[in-house]
Amino acid sequence: MFRQLYTALVSENTVNRAFENLTDMLEHGCWMFEQANDVLHGRTPSDQVGDSLYERDQAINALERSIRRKVLRHLTVNPGYDVAICLALMSVAKDAERIGDYCKSVFEVGCLYTEGFHVEKYQKPLDEMAEQMLVMFSAVIEATRNSDEGHAGKALMQAAEMRRRCDEIIRELFRDEGQIEFHEAVAYSLLARHYKRVAGHLANIATAVLGRLEDLDFYPGKDA
Repeated sequence: MFRQLYTALVSENTVNRAFENLTDMLEHGCWMFEQANDVLHGRTPSDQVGDSLYERDQAINALERSIRRKVLRHLTVNPGYDVAICLALMSVAKDAERIGDYCKSVFEVGCLYTEGFHVEKYQKPLDEMAEQMLVMFSAVIEATRNSDEGHAGKALMQAAEMRRRCDEIIRELFRDEGQIEFHEAVAYSLLARHYKRVAGHLANIATAVLGRLEDLDFYPGKDA
């Protein structure tokens, strides 16, 4: 999909800048996710990154509005031209904006829960997914920057596995009811949900790069 738009609108600086804005949003989101997890695990004090993290979120919001303006301007000047593709661009910009919100939520878990993580069967897979998410961010950034369908396909497969693992953690937490400290269980559950949402929004952007516009916001066999 992005390859089509680059080819069709190679001379349209306004739309090209909109794609650059989307990549910028994802880079901000990746930074926020990494910093939020550093706070979560006590590697960085929350007061050292809190202001910068919220400033990045505001920058993401401003970039989403900028994309919306650019796309609407393009459609006004070129009525009926590539409407579906332009609307898809606005849709995935919203995905990138939501990623910032969930990164803030991960940061807030780290601020509110400071007792540490002690149950390996939950901590280990969540730590692994946090590392995999950074790889997935890099793949989706590369996919949007260069309309790279190979990176987009890899990110989509990673997201499917990540959503499955997050669901399994939540199911296991319910089976462990009463056998794990309450606040720690809440933290694991929130992290699983937030990671799943970040993965889902990254998957949506990857889906758009692959040109499967009809699949935006839908995940086969699972709710988001």
